[in-house]
Amino acid sequence: MKKLGVLMAVAVIAVAFLAAPVTTWAGGTVEGKVSFSGKPPAPKEFLFEKFPNPKFCVKNPNKDGKGEKRLLHEVQVGKDGSLKNAIVAIEGINDEKFVADFKGQDIEAELCEFKPYTTVVVENQKSFRVVNTDEETVQVEVKKEGDQIILKDLEMDPKDKKFKERKVNASDTIHTETGPVRGADLKPGDKVVIVRGVLHNPHSFKVKGPSSATIFNIALPEKGSKLDKPLKPNSPKVGESVFKMQCDQHEFMQVWALPVSNPYYAVVGEDGKFEIKDVPAGKYKLIAWHPALNKGKPIEQEIEVKDGASASAKIEFK
Repeated sequence: MKKLGVLMAVAVIAVAFLAAPVTTWAGGTVEGKVSFSGKPPAPKEFLFEKFPNPKFCVKNPNKDGKGEKRLLHEVQVGKDGSLKNAIVAIEGINDEKFVADFKGQDIEAELCEFKPYTTVVVENQKSFRVVNTDEETVQVEVKKEGDQIILKDLEMDPKDKKFKERKVNASDTIHTETGPVRGADLKPGDKVVIVRGVLHNPHSFKVKGPSSATIFNIALPEKGSKLDKPLKPNSPKVGESVFKMQCDQHEFMQVWALPVSNPYYAVVGEDGKFEIKDVPAGKYKLIAWHPALNKGKPIEQEIEVKDGASASAKIEFK
């Protein structure tokens, strides 16, 4: 009986051990803040009238008080010095599965602006996606040449210095501000306000110092137009180059991206703060990068991560 009692006690202890929660540590956390000291650079200015679609692009809130210039705020600094849009990343970990499975972030062309301004990519990324969400209303005059109907803009394109023309057929559906009509319903001399897409032309580059090489260059002419392309040839590489995309129609539309090789990164928000979780224990190089600061080069600092603990970092751009 005594032996049986001991066995039962052991069994109860074993069951209790299995039922109890097991605490495990999956790496540590790196947290901190990115700031900017001094007077931030002034935004770049672009006259709307020198670019296509000036009456539409002026709807973007990033403009001067008169609504004549588009402002590109490359460096955005809060009242407390917090720096927005920097990217903080851990270097020295090559996660092949992460790179292979990386989906990336969809880029939207909205009100003549690419969003977000900064993001990350991986080398030879399989899918980089952009969608055009812009359309505008334009007044046109209806003309006719043989069997074809021509819709001629009543205002000159500021970039090409020409009056744009679009040829349509009698059976085509034309979208106007009052609803769809058939081409056959339009008469020569009619003046009609049509709804059409705003042409954006995402042109991406691998940027290495002062040199750059094209990755893709594709037109998105209509609202809802999309591109889905791999980042090759000329893929940017970790520690060697960065990614830039600019609209060939509207120079102020830009996206910048830092190549990474693992999931341990953060895109800094308006408060300048960042948090990178589940970083494997070890000593690493922590980098902070902003495309318009420090000559495009990252700021580096050494950091040690311990299981179940937080490591803090303060990063300052000047």
